[in-house]
Amino acid sequence: MAELDGGPDSTQAVYERQAAAYDAKRSRALFEARWLARFAAGLPEGGRVLDLGCGAGEPIARWFIAEGFNVTGVDFAVPMLDIARQRWPDGDWRQADMRHLDLDETFDGIVAWNSFFHLRPDEQRICIAHMALHLTPGGSLLMTVGPEAGEVSGTVGDEVVYHASLSPAGYASCLEENGLRLTGFLAEDPETDKHSVLMARKDQET
Repeated sequence: MAELDGGPDSTQAVYERQAAAYDAKRSRALFEARWLARFAAGLPEGGRVLDLGCGAGEPIARWFIAEGFNVTGVDFAVPMLDIARQRWPDGDWRQADMRHLDLDETFDGIVAWNSFFHLRPDEQRICIAHMALHLTPGGSLLMTVGPEAGEVSGTVGDEVVYHASLSPAGYASCLEENGLRLTGFLAEDPETDKHSVLMARKDQET
């Protein structure tokens, strides 16, 4: 497991080095569309969406922009953000690490597609708490995770990156502790290029 030891810290450097190559190879087929549409159906028209781990904005941020949502993109890799800014010069693109998320504002929805699972399990629990604080009451969360608890490796370009996941029950428990309710989970969805997808909603204030 030595090649996984760097965890998210080394992942940032990989994405900085591989930004152009990753963007060139990133599928624009929108296999994510069914989940994005399900997520968007629970958001107010023109609502605020935080794309957490937005990369270069393709295709997730682009989809939400095209659907009329107010998108804020956050990523820790500046070269990725530079590409997004070239595409949408008037967009709201910010450099930040989701492990220390503190934007002092809230959003109607947060999407973390192919980003959250680069965190270690303990960091994921902390990040969920941060995301809960950044959601409006009734706000929605959409993210990709692993199909089961564990740590594995992936690749970006020709470099190894770290991936981890809690169990579905572990996510449900952590979400509940932070005022969020699991509303959907599908492991290795065959219609979504075998991504494991999780949805949750923040409790309404009473």
